[in-house]
Amino acid sequence: MTADFTFETLKQRVSEGEIDTVLVCLVDMQGRLMGKRFQAQTFVKSAWEETHCCNYLLATDLEMATPDGYAATSWAAGYGDYVMKPDLATLRPVPWLEGTAMVLCDVLDHHTHAPVAHSPRQVLKTQIERLRALGFEAVMATELEFFLFEKSFDEIRKSGFRDLEPISGYNEDYHILQTTKEEHVMRPVRNLLLAAGIPVESSKGEAEAGQEELNIRYDAPLNCADHHTIAKHAIKEIAWQKGHAATFLPKWHHDRVGSSSHIHQSLWKNGEPAFYDSTATHGMSALMGQYLAGLVKYAPDVTYFLAPYVNSYKRFQKGTFAPTGIVWSIDNRTAGFRLCGADTKAVRVECRIGGSDINPYLAMAAQLAAGIAGIEEGLDPPPALTGDAYEAAKASQIPRTLRDAMATLRASKMLRAALGDDVVEHYYRCAEWEQEEFDRVVTDYEIARGFEKA
Repeated sequence: MTADFTFETLKQRVSEGEIDTVLVCLVDMQGRLMGKRFQAQTFVKSAWEETHCCNYLLATDLEMATPDGYAATSWAAGYGDYVMKPDLATLRPVPWLEGTAMVLCDVLDHHTHAPVAHSPRQVLKTQIERLRALGFEAVMATELEFFLFEKSFDEIRKSGFRDLEPISGYNEDYHILQTTKEEHVMRPVRNLLLAAGIPVESSKGEAEAGQEELNIRYDAPLNCADHHTIAKHAIKEIAWQKGHAATFLPKWHHDRVGSSSHIHQSLWKNGEPAFYDSTATHGMSALMGQYLAGLVKYAPDVTYFLAPYVNSYKRFQKGTFAPTGIVWSIDNRTAGFRLCGADTKAVRVECRIGGSDINPYLAMAAQLAAGIAGIEEGLDPPPALTGDAYEAAKASQIPRTLRDAMATLRASKMLRAALGDDVVEHYYRCAEWEQEEFDRVVTDYEIARGFEKA
C-alpha cells in the first residue's frame, strides 16, 4: 500500500464518505485482476478478513471458458470455492475511479486454508522463499510495452478487429513531439498510478507507431509483480476512459514491431549487491555468473511462462529487437539475455525474451527458479556473444511455437523440482488448451490464401 494509506486510513475515509467501493482482487493465470466490488462499509467491517470465489478462476482461459483436464477443479468436482484472503499490504486508492480503493488477495484452499500452489502470487512466493533460504533477496523490474489505438475497445470489437489504426502515424521511439499528442492518456497513466502507490519513473514512445513504454522503479519481486499487474489494468481502464484502446497483445500485425516485457533482475545479500565484484570482469561476481548460467541453460524450460499464447511466438523475428537466440551479451539488445550496468554496483541481467502478454508472477518465478538452479548446480556461463545474435549460427534457439514450449515445460525436471509436479501439469494443461483452441479455428489467412487457389 502507499505509505499513507493503511487499513486505518481506509476506515477513516470510508466513514467520511470519501471511499464507497473496494475492489477485492485475485490475479488469474492470465495475469488479470478478477474479484468483487465490495461496498466499502462491508469490507472494513468483515470482508477484509476473507471472501470467496469460484475455483474455476484459476482453471480458465482468456475467454473465461471452463476447459476439462485440470486436476485442481472440474465439472465432475463441482467447481467449488476458493478463499480470497486480502493482503492488506497491497491496499491502495484507485485515483482513476471515483470513491474506490483496491486490495490484492492470496488464494487459499476453502477447506484447509492452505495456499493454492498454482495461484500466480503463490508460485512467485515459493521461489522467493527458496531464494531466501539460500541467503539472498531479489530485486526485479519489468518494462511494460503496449499499443494505443485511435478507437475504443467497443468500436474495435464491433468492427471485427479490422482496420486497426494506432494512435500515431509513425515510429515514435523516444519521440517527444508525437508523444505530446498522446499525453491526454499517458499523463494520467503516470500521475494516477503514482497516486496509487505505484512508483512510476517514466514513459516514452517505443519503436513503432502508437507504441508506448512505461517504466516502474525496481522492487522486491512480489511488489514488482503487483505493480506490473495493477499498472497494466490501469492503462486499459484509463485508455478506455479517454475513448481509446490499449493492447498488450505481443504481435497485433505481422508488419508491425511486437511488444515485449523485459525483466531486469539481480540478487542482494545483507543489503549489498551480490551480483557485483569490483575485481571481476565486467564487475560480474561468480554468483552472478552461476545465476546467469542457469537462465541460459533453462531458457527453453521456462519459455512458456515468458510466451504463454500462440500469438506470443509471432514476435520472435529477426531484426525486431525481439530475441531468437539463447545467448547472453554485454549491453546488446539482440541477445536473449543482456548484461546491463557492467562494472558498476547496478550490474544486472535483463531477460529480453518475455512478451507484453506475460503474467509477471509466473514469468518472474520462472526466472528465479532457473537462476537458483544455476547457483545450486554451480554452473559456469557460456562465453558472452559479441556481434549480431540473429546471425549467430551456433546459438541455441528459443522454442519457436507454443507447442514446442509446452513440450519443454512438461519435460523440465528443474521446473518440477522448483514448482512441483502439480503446478507444472496445471500450466501444461493451460498451454495445451490454448493450442487446442487455436488449432480448431479456420483463420482469415487460410481462406484468403486457399479459397480459390487451392
